[in-house]
Amino acid sequence: MDDANSYLALFFEPIRPYLQDDAVSEILINGPNQIYIEQKGKLQATDARFVSEPALKAAAVNVAKNVGRLLNDENPRLDARLPDGSRVHAVIPPLARCGTVVAIRKFKKEKLTIGQLIEFGSITQPGAQLIDAIVKLHKNVIVSGATSSGKTSVLNVLSAFIPDSERILVIEDASELQLQQRHTVCFETRKPDKNGQGEVTIRDLIHSSLRLRPDRLVIGEIRGGEALDLLQALNTGHAGSMSTIHANSPLDCLSRIETCALLSGIDIPLSALRAQVASAIDVVVHTARLSDGSRKVTAVSEVLGLENGEYRTRDLYVYTIRGIAPDGSLDGGFAGTGAIPTFLHDARLRGLPLDETAFAAAPEA
Repeated sequence: MDDANSYLALFFEPIRPYLQDDAVSEILINGPNQIYIEQKGKLQATDARFVSEPALKAAAVNVAKNVGRLLNDENPRLDARLPDGSRVHAVIPPLARCGTVVAIRKFKKEKLTIGQLIEFGSITQPGAQLIDAIVKLHKNVIVSGATSSGKTSVLNVLSAFIPDSERILVIEDASELQLQQRHTVCFETRKPDKNGQGEVTIRDLIHSSLRLRPDRLVIGEIRGGEALDLLQALNTGHAGSMSTIHANSPLDCLSRIETCALLSGIDIPLSALRAQVASAIDVVVHTARLSDGSRKVTAVSEVLGLENGEYRTRDLYVYTIRGIAPDGSLDGGFAGTGAIPTFLHDARLRGLPLDETAFAAAPEA
């Protein structure tokens, strides 16, 4: 196990085997007597137990201290990034009625590649070519999806298509992205200290980044009022930027961005805000964790603007479930929808390998 993270195994001795198992992606502790792990996208109960609630709480408190945070009655919630990049979130009683609750999302040391996504069946080669063209044409992209659907992993893969010659500014709450380009500058937010001072937010870092001559902005996740700052940046020449957001569909993604922007506290007419969203976002890449535990890019959708004040999106490439096998695995496939991207001509001018036949709709079964 990584030396920088060895104290985690020391404090959480009952779950040491799962911390050391690369096949385990998440560990969920619901009080001292109920521990689950995620493997291959599916949750399963374990026999691991803590000796008592005080022992579990002490472990969480010690982890907080080791990353310079407080976890006590005045600060009953912990959100922290560990030295190896893993994330820990903890909530203690009385907020958590079953005892101390801890979620550990382990950091994957190996960077996921587009080739691996194709190998895992998360996307196809034509879909990868489409995403490659979208990124190289400097389209603004939002990766949407539910919790644990693979948004950050897909954003990592998208970022790999950015040419090495560009200057990229990365802004995150907790550093998870693994960009490989040489000219990458990474920023991370800072929580307030025990006196409530010194906080640095995503919004603060976006303001700074716009003065640092970025070719592209990569925002780890949109959660609140920073959405408005990002929209304004995208509408003022910072093309080719990307981020993630929790949403149920590509169309819902735009509504979620709108809702987050309204949290900025800046009074802006809804019609003007919608116009900004529709103008700023070019493409939504939607991800999902399916019932068999697999994670897939289920839609690549182009944003077409507003019609009668409502958002319009058009799916270019989708994953469709055809059936469910007796073992619970899904039978499905990727295909175009018959819609031709508005940027196909630009892609050809740039010499990008975007085959028009890839967008043909799948034949009826």
